[in-house]
Amino acid sequence: MAETDDQELDPRTDYPLGTHRPDLVRTPTGKRLEDLTIEAVVSGELAAEDLRIAPETLLMQAQIAEGVGRRQLAENFRRAAEMAPMPDERVLEVYNALRPSASTKQQLLDLADELENEFAAERNAALIREAAEVYERRDLLLAEN
Repeated sequence: MAETDDQELDPRTDYPLGTHRPDLVRTPTGKRLEDLTIEAVVSGELAAEDLRIAPETLLMQAQIAEGVGRRQLAENFRRAAEMAPMPDERVLEVYNALRPSASTKQQLLDLADELENEFAAERNAALIREAAEVYERRDLLLAEN
């Protein structure tokens, strides 16, 4: 997933985005923050898809975090941006697979390949491959049958 660098965000003036730059924040369906109201939910104008965070918003948050020296937080936002388009069920399966002793090394490596190839989630794939190596060293993998 490409970084959104259409403009440079200034953490001192643009954070929080929802307050200082609501013009930049959209849902994956294109709804603006001002469209997300209780009235719109009650009237049925909004669906669940309208309430999800867009990968672009997460990438902007990453840019802000990076701008104040919070590189690990920025990386977390970038991984979240890769996962945002995934089905919720698959995201939960990924989290569950990463629990210690929940997966074999091969299952984790296969999961990393899937995320990289099917979802272009390269950062997440790298994290899962690293976890597979660490889990192997610490004896935290599910035993092979």
